[in-house]
Amino acid sequence: MLRELKPSVSQALGIGLLSSLVLYAVMAPTLSGVDASAQNLSHILAAPMAEHWLGTDHFGRDMWVRLADALQRSMTMALLCVATAAFLGVSLGVAAAIGPKWLDRLLDGLTTLILALPGLVLVLLFAAISPGSFWMLYLAISLIQWIEYFRVTRVITQRLAHSPEVEASRLLGFGQWYRFKRHFWPAIAPQLMTLAAFGAANAILMMAALGFVYVGIQPPTAELGLMIVEHFPYYSDAPWLLVQPLVALALLILSFHLIGGRGQS
Repeated sequence: MLRELKPSVSQALGIGLLSSLVLYAVMAPTLSGVDASAQNLSHILAAPMAEHWLGTDHFGRDMWVRLADALQRSMTMALLCVATAAFLGVSLGVAAAIGPKWLDRLLDGLTTLILALPGLVLVLLFAAISPGSFWMLYLAISLIQWIEYFRVTRVITQRLAHSPEVEASRLLGFGQWYRFKRHFWPAIAPQLMTLAAFGAANAILMMAALGFVYVGIQPPTAELGLMIVEHFPYYSDAPWLLVQPLVALALLILSFHLIGGRGQS
């Protein structure tokens, strides 16, 4: 049992990388004491130096702090989307599997309806309703991601619903909550880590993709996708400015993919 809980080498690397990014995102603004939106037009496109460890952008804003602020926003989006999607998906998946047939058909039809539209298109529709709204993006991404949890949970629960163990618990008078904790949850939980890791990565990528087309988070708020677009015109004069959000985004996605992977222990 302990061997099964032990993370693989790739997962350990992912956890270490993610922990480092979280530490930087949380501590950098505190240690610096600089406002991420504070402009200094006399220090535009400054190279990394003692005063500004990662240089400054085209408005003279400190990149050390802005990059940390953008990482905080991406991590918060990932955490909220994963928590909401997992709660909805698992709850509705169990309800569909052990509930009445009409509920199963209704939820199955709802997921089919949502999947009829490409995920990014659906997020774009929500973003167009309230451009620049973090909470609207969160709602849209969560609306898409809960389906993955729903389908996995539904299949696992349906397979176990009529097993001898579950039938024995039912005949002994144990309620639905006990059966969920005792029989369904132990089978569902191992799948959630993988779903959550890749779901977090997808949430961050969706948020960044909207920044690429200027319908996501709006300036002057720091967001990785938006920063890449804003810094692209200055790639020849200040290449480090474009590289920083690209590397941060890549490392963040890589960390979640490593955590969700099934490497060798």
